[in-house]
Amino acid sequence: MYIMKTKLIKVTSPDDKNLEEAGAILKNGGLVAIPTETVYGLAANALDSEAVKKIYQAKGRPSDNPLIVHISDLSQWKPLVREIPEKAKNLAVKYWPGPLTIILPKSDIVPAEVSGKLDTVAVRMPSNEIARAIIEKADVPLAAPSANTSGRPSPTNAKYVLSDLDGKIEMIVDAGDCEVGVESTVITLAAPVPRLLRPGAITPEMLESVLGEIEIDSAVYDKLAKDAVPSSPGMKYKHYSPKAKVVIVKGEFESYKKFVSENSDESTAVLCFEEDADKLNGFKTITYGKENDSYSQATRIFEALREVDEVGAKTVYARFPEMSGMGLAVFNRLVRAAAFNIIEV
Repeated sequence: MYIMKTKLIKVTSPDDKNLEEAGAILKNGGLVAIPTETVYGLAANALDSEAVKKIYQAKGRPSDNPLIVHISDLSQWKPLVREIPEKAKNLAVKYWPGPLTIILPKSDIVPAEVSGKLDTVAVRMPSNEIARAIIEKADVPLAAPSANTSGRPSPTNAKYVLSDLDGKIEMIVDAGDCEVGVESTVITLAAPVPRLLRPGAITPEMLESVLGEIEIDSAVYDKLAKDAVPSSPGMKYKHYSPKAKVVIVKGEFESYKKFVSENSDESTAVLCFEEDADKLNGFKTITYGKENDSYSQATRIFEALREVDEVGAKTVYARFPEMSGMGLAVFNRLVRAAAFNIIEV
């Protein structure tokens, strides 16, 4: 396999002149890892099927896993879909730019490689100004899944992008840590009732405030059936996983601590809340936010899962997060990292 030289550029402003080069690479069919408010994305020209195929190759991503198309302006949305219904317009007015992806029936200009051969397309407008500036420089909408090796925790800073994709892509645009920390909320409006396919920072309650009734897809909580076709990124059975085995332990802290004490050795780490750390002396302790602050948990969860491997753990016992509001997104990522391995204590 040909190993290319991956260029890393650091930027702090959407006006940075280096973004011209990033845009040129994308316009010419190359791959660039870009910062967004959620996680770093691996971008390619969404209208160029050959460029999109390179995303799957670089990530080692299954070709039936659809991609999200990123736009910088509402005018770029209309050509990608058959129509934009009133409910979709209302969501865009309320939450774009921002961490919300809307699925609608696709137009003919969207390649099958982008949609995972479905007849729908997922679109969002990131709030990260550098991301939007790169889209503008490229002058095309960008397909951009997370910029990691498929199945690994999504990267919330450039060092993890480099760790996974160095030598496989042309450029990484480093703009520091991502603000949200988990991927965008995904909702499909290509169904009789709007259905939440992946939870994120735009919570079910926030969606209901605009749409009224919504459904939450069973795959948010449970395994996707083996023969089912994923209609959104992040619905696969195992995802976001470190090399270590992740086990979620559900129960009060004292029960959690007792379980960990009885089932740990030198190859074990604990993934806990910040308030727990001082009470777990003697263990390899990695924290992921405050117990009653799901936004802080979301910001930390993927970096914490990467740190599990950095400390050399073979098994990690994770505390169970709350499943309400933004906590649903944290649970969704953690339960997939654990391949649905949950122990109640």
